[in-house]
Amino acid sequence: MSTPKLRRSSGILLHPTSLPGPFGIGDLGPTAYRWVETLASMRQSWWQVLPLGPTGAGDSPYQSYSAFAGNVNLLSPELLERDGLVPAAFWAGQTFPDDHVDYARVTPFKTALLRAAWDAFRGGKAPHLRDEFTAYSTAQAGWLDGFALFMAIRESLGGRPLTDWPGDLLRRDPVAVAATEKDLATHVARHRFGQFLFDRQWAALKTYAADRKVRVIGDAPIFVALDSADVWVNADQFLLDSDRRPKVVAGVPPDYFSADGQHWGNPIYDWSRMAATGYEWWTGRVRRDLQRVDLIRLDHFRGFCQAWHIPAAEKTAKNGKWADGPGAALFNHLRFALGDLPLIAEDLGVITPDVDALRNGLGLPGMKVIQFALDTPKNPYWPHNFDRPCVCYTGTHDNETTNGWWATLDEKTRGYLGAYIGRKVEDPAWDLIRLAWSSVAVVAIAPLQDVLSLGGEARMNKPGVATGNWQWRFQPHQFWTGVIDRLSGFTELYNRLPLTDAKETTPAGRG
Repeated sequence: MSTPKLRRSSGILLHPTSLPGPFGIGDLGPTAYRWVETLASMRQSWWQVLPLGPTGAGDSPYQSYSAFAGNVNLLSPELLERDGLVPAAFWAGQTFPDDHVDYARVTPFKTALLRAAWDAFRGGKAPHLRDEFTAYSTAQAGWLDGFALFMAIRESLGGRPLTDWPGDLLRRDPVAVAATEKDLATHVARHRFGQFLFDRQWAALKTYAADRKVRVIGDAPIFVALDSADVWVNADQFLLDSDRRPKVVAGVPPDYFSADGQHWGNPIYDWSRMAATGYEWWTGRVRRDLQRVDLIRLDHFRGFCQAWHIPAAEKTAKNGKWADGPGAALFNHLRFALGDLPLIAEDLGVITPDVDALRNGLGLPGMKVIQFALDTPKNPYWPHNFDRPCVCYTGTHDNETTNGWWATLDEKTRGYLGAYIGRKVEDPAWDLIRLAWSSVAVVAIAPLQDVLSLGGEARMNKPGVATGNWQWRFQPHQFWTGVIDRLSGFTELYNRLPLTDAKETTPAGRG
């Protein structure tokens, strides 16, 4: 099995929540379209995002209520107005911070926005959407029905997490579920409608990007949240006890990011049970992701070889053990069902030979992060040691921004980078961008924070810290004079320009 062949290219990592705009959080409306135009003007081929699902604990996109659903906090009020669902008067007088996401204010606003859109639709507004919504509900029923009911029940219980639900609903007793679904029918339909709107807005934006030669790299967290429709509907696919509580949870042992390791708390798959079903859940999940993005960053790839199983009672990730994952068997099933898969293997951290063997056997590009390189000339994250194919990053959403990282380094380490590039480092973010763009990596990616030369105040996430993450938003004035031309120039200099239609459809040597 191999990934479809990637060509030399580059892009920028920016989650939609970080876009500017007047509604407290980036969304899929006019500002997103301007962002796509900016990517095209910088001659970038890729827009990399984080997971697009509805966020749960800690507002983290890696703790979602569903691996299949979209985040309705990203719905654009302006696009809903264009569809005739919500008048501009709905948000008149609303003000939000413009430099960060205040989820405590944004989430209630977006929830009320969806309610208003749904009430308008039920009342006869936007009739042009009726057939489309009906067709969508039928086509996506396999995951949509369970998700919509999960969200409606959770809402009716005041937001109580799944493990605190009444026992008959937690265990999906057929009589209790049927009665509850009947009682909450209108609310269930509203959640279906929210997903329809999200997919409609996202699909239009993605098409707009594709027309401008910008493709999307998505992100698939290997694990799902305990408080999710995935676990509720598919409890037999996870290592849970009779009370639907996890026997073990996921994380990683102590590493570069955290002395205590990372205690993610996610339930872990029962891979034996999944194999018996032909990996049906995973096949549906990847198929769904490929409806939304062009290339998938497969998070925590090493977990498919072995995952760190932490006893559920443990408070940190120090005490755990490695347990085998599905290995190539899962990917063979996915290839049989879906064909060759466009995947990037997130193979950061302590990687053992079996992980490299699996990635190489599947023909998947791994990840290289230059911020991890500064120790010895043999470090695999130095560009001179890159194996191909690989995707090179200056940093990731889990790293400090490059300028913030640089501020923490001692003079000896700073001198090491200077020796590597052959001069004193005066612009660390752009020196790492140059290293990434000039490297042999097939794709080079920089977080927008690095392109804008921002410091630690713009960091997106601190692994192991439960609160205060995922809030950063950029502001238009941060695009300093010349930044677009500079990145465009790097992209041309290092041969990462997007291909034209003619070059894509008429390869050299063919008529």
